[in-house]
Amino acid sequence: MPPTQKTILIVDDDEGMRDTLTAILKRDYRVLSTSTGEDGLLRLKQTRVDLMLLDVRLPGIGGLDLLKQVREQHEGLEVIMISAITEVETAVQAMKLGAYHYITKEFDYDALRGLVRNASERQDLRNRVESLTAQVEAQNQEFVTGTSAAMRSVVSLVQKVAALDTTVLITGESGTGKEMLARRIHLESDRRRGPFIAVNLAAVPSELVESTLFGHERGAFTGAVRQQLGKFELANGGTLFLDEIGDLRLDLQAKLLRAIQENEVERVGGRHPVRVDFRLLVATNADLGVAVQQGRFREDLFYRINVIPVRLPPLRERLEDIEQLLNVFVRRYALRFRKMVRGVEPAAMAVLHRYAWPGNIRELQNLAERMVAVCDATEITEADLPLEVLVAALDANQADPAGSVLDQAVAAFERSYLLKALEKQEWSVAATARHLRLPLSTLKHRMARLGLNEVTRRLRDV
Repeated sequence: MPPTQKTILIVDDDEGMRDTLTAILKRDYRVLSTSTGEDGLLRLKQTRVDLMLLDVRLPGIGGLDLLKQVREQHEGLEVIMISAITEVETAVQAMKLGAYHYITKEFDYDALRGLVRNASERQDLRNRVESLTAQVEAQNQEFVTGTSAAMRSVVSLVQKVAALDTTVLITGESGTGKEMLARRIHLESDRRRGPFIAVNLAAVPSELVESTLFGHERGAFTGAVRQQLGKFELANGGTLFLDEIGDLRLDLQAKLLRAIQENEVERVGGRHPVRVDFRLLVATNADLGVAVQQGRFREDLFYRINVIPVRLPPLRERLEDIEQLLNVFVRRYALRFRKMVRGVEPAAMAVLHRYAWPGNIRELQNLAERMVAVCDATEITEADLPLEVLVAALDANQADPAGSVLDQAVAAFERSYLLKALEKQEWSVAATARHLRLPLSTLKHRMARLGLNEVTRRLRDV
């Protein structure tokens, strides 16, 4: 889709100068103009402005005073100061206050266009740096699909709808990768060059949700010392992802519905709506249909966001994906920690396949980080698995019928402890027996009972 045209605000008490500047810039920008600083501040509250041409000498509030307020309240706005005469001291003061540049009214038309274009490009560069920073921070949230039938179905649906500017409702348990999937949709859409703004509604204090989403004007409430753009405006030209949409208050659900339908928002304390251009993705781990029946979620909003429903299955329903997912995570953390860990040995992988994964992919990723951090070999073994995983992965159906769950847990602990001891002694059974102060025959007997002899031989030969 074509980039959204930027808006430039001209604040100058000379009507002829306003007309001249408008004629020069209107081909490339949406141009607004006003004759006073007071009206300029009002315009900034009413609409989104990207660039400003500001006269130094104005009736009422002066240009430099207005510049100071603009820099305090509108961080991303680039300001070019204009003066009828060259005043070095004023120019220096303007630059110190944060102006992009300072020119006289005897400017060359092409030079002015170039100056405004440079200011716009600097703004784009700053936004790009912020976006890249966010992408770097999100690298560990890359969506890894796996090869299971369930995930192939999800990927197929995403490929069909990613390029369509329509709302997607992503459902699934906590930790299944809903935000990662949302990022994947954004990166495959026509808005990929725009920002991806994610909001976890469950993590925002209830009294701040409205301001976070829709922004606020200076003085709208105690502590609102400056104007703040909401997430809807920050997502302009890109994608807004609202996680845990089911936690949104009923009164704000109505305001959200209006923002979606009208493509405009009203800041807290604002008097005029602000136009926004965004693609909405939402997610929840709750059953919104039940929430509608219980009166906790608006029915009209539910139908408005449930355009393209995508369900992410829990990890226990796609166990065949564990090996691929784990290998990706292991490589990632091995690179980060500068370790030579290349993968997971079969016995450890078998344990992980028996585990229920209540925390889903998030838990698997965190476990991979933990195992790579403690692993000193080229392969992760059972010795690197946390005891709680070993115990939780016990399969009672495969155990001796005469054995209790406690017996299985004790055996799991003993196996894990011996594996760690053997690893420290470089898989020497004799050295391990001396370290544990056990007779060699006793250690060999315990290893045979726990099925460790073959594991030890294989790892010793690696």
